[in-house]
Amino acid sequence: MNQFYFLRCAALSATMLGLLAGTVQAQTKIKTKSSGAGKQKTTVPVPTSGTGIALANLDKSVPPCDDFYRYASGTWLKNNPIPAAESSWGAGSVLAKSNRAISLRILNQAAANRTAKPGSNAQKVGDFYASAMDSAAIEAAGLKYLQPHLDKIEAVKDLAGMQRLLADPKSHTGNAWYEFGVIQDLKQNDVYMAFFSQSGLGLPDRDYYLKEDGRSKAIRAAYQTYLTNTFKLLGDSPATAEKNAATVQRLETRLAQASRTRVAMRDIPALYNKRTVAQLTTEYPNLNFPQQLKMDGLSAAQDLVIGQPEFAKELNAMLGSEPLADQKTYLRWHLVTSAMSALPKAYVDEAFRFSQMLSGAKQQLPRTRRALAATDGALGEAFGQLYVDEAFPPAAKARAKALVENLRAAYAERIQATEWMSAPTKAAALKKLNAFVVKIGYPDKWKDYSTLTVSRESYLNNMFAANEFANQENLNKYGKPVDRTEWTMTPPTVNAYYNPLLNEIVFPAGILQPPFFDAQADDAVNYGGIGSVIGHEMTHGFDDQGRQFDASGNLRDWWTKEDGEKFMAKADVVGKQFDAFSPLDSVHVNGKLTMGENLADLGGLTIAYAAFMKTPQAKAGKSIDGFTPEQRFFLAYGQIWRRNQRPESLRQQVQTDPHSPSQYRTIGPLQNMPEFHKAFNCKEGDKMVRSATARAKIW
Repeated sequence: MNQFYFLRCAALSATMLGLLAGTVQAQTKIKTKSSGAGKQKTTVPVPTSGTGIALANLDKSVPPCDDFYRYASGTWLKNNPIPAAESSWGAGSVLAKSNRAISLRILNQAAANRTAKPGSNAQKVGDFYASAMDSAAIEAAGLKYLQPHLDKIEAVKDLAGMQRLLADPKSHTGNAWYEFGVIQDLKQNDVYMAFFSQSGLGLPDRDYYLKEDGRSKAIRAAYQTYLTNTFKLLGDSPATAEKNAATVQRLETRLAQASRTRVAMRDIPALYNKRTVAQLTTEYPNLNFPQQLKMDGLSAAQDLVIGQPEFAKELNAMLGSEPLADQKTYLRWHLVTSAMSALPKAYVDEAFRFSQMLSGAKQQLPRTRRALAATDGALGEAFGQLYVDEAFPPAAKARAKALVENLRAAYAERIQATEWMSAPTKAAALKKLNAFVVKIGYPDKWKDYSTLTVSRESYLNNMFAANEFANQENLNKYGKPVDRTEWTMTPPTVNAYYNPLLNEIVFPAGILQPPFFDAQADDAVNYGGIGSVIGHEMTHGFDDQGRQFDASGNLRDWWTKEDGEKFMAKADVVGKQFDAFSPLDSVHVNGKLTMGENLADLGGLTIAYAAFMKTPQAKAGKSIDGFTPEQRFFLAYGQIWRRNQRPESLRQQVQTDPHSPSQYRTIGPLQNMPEFHKAFNCKEGDKMVRSATARAKIW
């Protein structure tokens, strides 16, 4: 649980956008148009040095055909224990640490500059970070800056008052009741639509409230303690605090019972339930959608998409039947917990004690880390410009762009050669592939923060201001042309994503660094590293979710019925493979929850290998450091996923994360690849070799 997370931001809603965007999750100024998959391969001169593969990471006592994850990174895993403040530690963590060093240097310089022009990005970045670092001022302020918002909740006297509070875009009620905002229309993506989605839980997932196993019960008990102690800090008596904590859990449990599972939330067509405003008024009168739309400046909206009608129905009933005092207690909690990082240390410590139950971390992250994360979330594109100047030279961008186009060409060949796909579906798939928009490094157009006011007076007020800015920025989109230049990750982020609504693949500068990408390394290293990431994001356009969007980014079935059935049959093979993986006793990977990411890993690696085999290095076949080009490709892939992880964190990942644990992201795809088996002379019966009849192959 990140102590410096933001209050609810409709602009970057986890349920609204996170469910649609496929990411690689390695542990956030040029847009290039597609050149067409059938065109000649892009060539950029590259060095042929032996950099990029960390030989010291290998554990040669483990046969590569037995456990390639351990073979590629076993010594690193043994020699790199998880730092006390971390829940896991891997290649992405090491890269993020390097990126943080650059970002913190930029932020410290900005904070030290007291002469920056008022209203400039430099002033806002410096003041925001400085306020987050000023623990003395936070302690001295106590609840001073929170109290006006607590008072607004207390002032609610009836249902009408509750409706006004919830509809007010300037109210700060944290992750309360539901999410509401503006996203591209899934079926007409050149316009924006208003969208309502389930939300309102304090625990990471609905199942934490509903399961009756020992661990779930222990988490609920720890949550009750966290709630109780926080209410005590707010001034409640012990008995009242205990009662209020139970009230919050009771209401959140009722919301959880009405919420869809994470697997059900992957059914994108089932999220598209359009209702007219008149229908909404009849079906959900207590939600008062006409007022919500009016107060958010969306009076022109004639309809609204309800992500989960059954959740809206239950929430409508709750607002009409639950005691108003209980509803206010619930809102009070969500306000406080969402603002926790800007409150005195006692509050932050309570939050951390509970988070340990979920993450296993032994120590809190240092304040610099938490302050950096908050500043990146609020003003990431302001100081991100300085980050890319230092960390992402034009030559690196050019080589990354060439890799993308080479993989696009390889993907086109694989689609054309696919035996199970009919000609009409192939044509539509190639059209979509050719239409991929590629964004590399940083935005064409940097975000304008001119309407965001930041000062050094109060970190909490800065957080509230940033939340209002992001929320208003989101609401202002309605009725305007779709902004196709927008990014949802900041330049230093170690991650990448595919956005089906824009049919775009996006690679921030933060991930275009070693070990994922090394401009000084040979092609084998870069195709096995960032090449597999590029292929991963491309494959999200054709995974079980992404395939439901066409070349223009609209939710539309462009597959023949027979081809769709064949695809899902092949995808189900991957799902069953991952269902069988068990990282801990009694804990199994959820193949349906992780389906999209597992398909992207398998497809991405397959395409990256096909593209690599067209390079001069692969054709020459010359060994480096005793490894053939093919072996270096697979070693590079294996080494980017090295990761030690605490059991608590691993359990939470399996329950809530659409990404499989790192060892299976390595092992899973490779067990299906005869190219890997050939490279390391693996034989039938080896653990890294699935029998020919049990293998998964799609592209």
